Amino acid sequence: MDREKAFNLLKENLKNQNLIKHSLAVEAGMRALAKFFGEDEEKWALAGLLHDIDYEKTKGDPKLHSKLGAEMLKNMGFEEEICQAVLTHNEIHGIEPKTKMAKALYCLDPLTGLIVASALVLPSKKLKDLKVKNVLNRFKEKRFAAGANREIIRKCEDFLGISLEKFVEIVLGAMQKISDQLGL
Repeated sequence: MDREKAFNLLKENLKNQNLIKHSLAVEAGMRALAKFFGEDEEKWALAGLLHDIDYEKTKGDPKLHSKLGAEMLKNMGFEEEICQAVLTHNEIHGIEPKTKMAKALYCLDPLTGLIVASALVLPSKKLKDLKVKNVLNRFKEKRFAAGANREIIRKCEDFLGISLEKFVEIVLGAMQKISDQLGL
C-alpha cells in the first residue's frame, strides 16, 4: 500500500487530530531511523504511520489496543513484519519486539510524546527551537510528561545499539522536518 492510501486509511479510523499528528510524528521518526540503519524507509514509515490505527476503537480497553490494529492490517494484506511491529508496540501485552523495526517502534512511540511536551514548555512552543539537550534534561524529570515511559525509550540502547542522545537526535530531527504538519 502506498503512503497516500495508508494515510487515508488512518484518517478513516482516527478522527482525533492529535492522534493523527502523533502518527505523523512516529512515521517521520521511523523513516529517519530506517535511513540511519539502512533499512526499508517506506516499510518502516508505514508501520509508524499506522501503529495506532485502532486507538479510537480500543481506547476503552487498552488490552485490545494494537491487537486489533495488527489484525486489521493483517486482514488488509500488510506484511507480517509491519503487523508484528504494530502488535508489540503496546507494552501492556508483554510481547518482546523481535525485529529491528518492532524494537524501533517500541522505543520511539513514547519518545514522540516527550519531544512534543518538551517543545510545548518552550516560550516559542516550536520544535525548531528544541535542542537534544532540552529533551535529555526533561527525560531526567520523572514527573514531566509522565506518560512517556523512560524505561521503554532507554531500551534504544539495548534494542538498537544506539545511545539515548543519538536516538533523540534522530527522532527530534525528523519531527522538526515536519513541524508544520505537527502544528509545532
